[in-house]
Amino acid sequence: MLTVGLTGGIGAGKSEVSRLLVEHGAVLVDADRIAREVVAPGTPGLAAVVEAFGPDVLAADGSLDRPRLGSIVFADPEKLAVLNSIVHPLVRTRSRELESAAAEDAVVVHDVPLLTENGLAPLYDVVIVVDASPGTQLDRLVRLRGMTEEDARARMAAQATREQRREIADVLIDNDVPLDALRERVAEVWDGLLRRARSGPGAE
Repeated sequence: MLTVGLTGGIGAGKSEVSRLLVEHGAVLVDADRIAREVVAPGTPGLAAVVEAFGPDVLAADGSLDRPRLGSIVFADPEKLAVLNSIVHPLVRTRSRELESAAAEDAVVVHDVPLLTENGLAPLYDVVIVVDASPGTQLDRLVRLRGMTEEDARARMAAQATREQRREIADVLIDNDVPLDALRERVAEVWDGLLRRARSGPGAE
């Protein structure tokens, strides 16, 4: 098994890269998806979030009001740290369960938005960073996700810098490019991952 940590700044296009890797045959462990699962209604995770931030972070149906919570924590590093201390251990436990269920010869891609911030690079055989300019990130967040520019900039500022992400990259994927070029680059990266998986994680 080859374990891959995939990360990138918000709006860099990491989800598209993970989708393409899955098309090639990767087993995906999506930290964002797991993060939603561990705070679903009725879970201990949601109860802990409500205890920390109050019932106002719940929607009318009892689910977590993610935009409301996001507006609270992304403007306050201390509150963001509290949220992370609740959610991240639960995500790590579930991620390990999913990885252990994969085949022995699988390439397991862990899609982890905060891989850099949490110092998780040593946990993986290979770290892939999806890179895009801050201008591209901001444009995608405002135009495609409907964020206000202020909210988008706050989300970006709460993450590691572009330079910090690039420093931990074993493989860098430039996503300031058209989709066809991105597909070609991901295919190249996948071939490299397969070669490494066949020859052992320690191979270059």
